[in-house]
Amino acid sequence: MRTSTLLSFAGIFVAVSAWHATVAPGWVSGYIVPPPLEVWLEGVKLVRDGSILPAFLLTLSQTMAAIAIAGAFGIVCGWILYRHRILGLAYETWLGALFSAPLILFYPILMVVFGRNPSAIVAMGALASLVPVILQTRAGLLGVRPVLLSVARSFNASEAQVARKLLIPAALPTLFTGLRPGLIYAMINVVAMAYLANFGGLGFLVGELYDRFDIPGMYAAALFTIVMSAMVFWGAERLEVWIQKT
Repeated sequence: MRTSTLLSFAGIFVAVSAWHATVAPGWVSGYIVPPPLEVWLEGVKLVRDGSILPAFLLTLSQTMAAIAIAGAFGIVCGWILYRHRILGLAYETWLGALFSAPLILFYPILMVVFGRNPSAIVAMGALASLVPVILQTRAGLLGVRPVLLSVARSFNASEAQVARKLLIPAALPTLFTGLRPGLIYAMINVVAMAYLANFGGLGFLVGELYDRFDIPGMYAAALFTIVMSAMVFWGAERLEVWIQKT
């Protein structure tokens, strides 16, 4: 096992130990922060009674749909900003400012447009992850060396051939740099939207447990959401490595 992996597990162990050491003596009320063992047992209960797996699968499917939509539109928009330099110069700063804005505040508008259904949740996730995909697509395409483009065009390669055989492969690492945070932003906003709209997924489960005053269960569902987000991010990294090798 690698040293970095051992350090990761050691950090988790230290965090859980500090959690227990703070709660066990009563320094923090157990009604506010339950003991780790109690949260673990509630998590096992949620898995056994079939509450958490369907919620996770729903959140995962909505996140994947959101990042697929953001990827499709973001890559096209990034390509347009690359091909038309004046548009890129005009809108890059605005997109950067939009990226730092709390887009979750648009959720009432999406609820009005799409209604209280999964479409609104997917739209929120796609909207939140769209900007990094656009910016990184443009940055990746601009990073292709001009001499490579000149060589390709000297062989009378069409624009489609240049894009397929040169631009996209060369920009792929930077493009994934936008897709990975886009994936995380999509999941964060999907969970938040489900919580705010009180409709399906892990966000709804956390809110429901809170409304029932099941604090240990709420902590278990929240921690499960964090762990699954980390696993999805890890899977995206492994997929990027695999695609670059093929």
